[in-house]
Amino acid sequence: MAKQGTFLVTHADDDAAVLKDTSDGQVHTLATNPTLDAGELAAGEAIEATIAPEPPMEVAWELREIGSRRSLTVEESAEPPTTQKREIAVDQEQGALTRRDRAGIGEIHVLTVPPERTEDAVADVLDDEATLVRAADLGVERVEVRCDAAEGVVSVRYLP
Repeated sequence: MAKQGTFLVTHADDDAAVLKDTSDGQVHTLATNPTLDAGELAAGEAIEATIAPEPPMEVAWELREIGSRRSLTVEESAEPPTTQKREIAVDQEQGALTRRDRAGIGEIHVLTVPPERTEDAVADVLDDEATLVRAADLGVERVEVRCDAAEGVVSVRYLP
């Protein structure tokens, strides 16, 4: 049965690609890495697509249709969190996370951590596949991570 949705390309090479469904977390291995007009799929891309099990064994999947495709980037900014993000952090306990919609497309996450763990928290966000899955699900292309190590504030901005 065909499945339509938003997928994160988690792995891609000349022979195959692996997709993660952003809605349910299910992982699908494509039997081949299809050559499309824009080239083969690459890790870190988000696609809106229809996939289906490949007969006869239906173990691997095939890409039936692709609606859109975008590259995702996750980067650390040298800029500190904005005043608004710092105000959010003041009102929450250490270890807490606040999510806010951005005007337009995207989302803001504000995390509070012990100040000595700020850099570790930033590294975790930058390396976490879930950051890319969230970006793909939100329909954005860029994730910007800012921090204030002295205050233990990390802001994650999901941007178009």
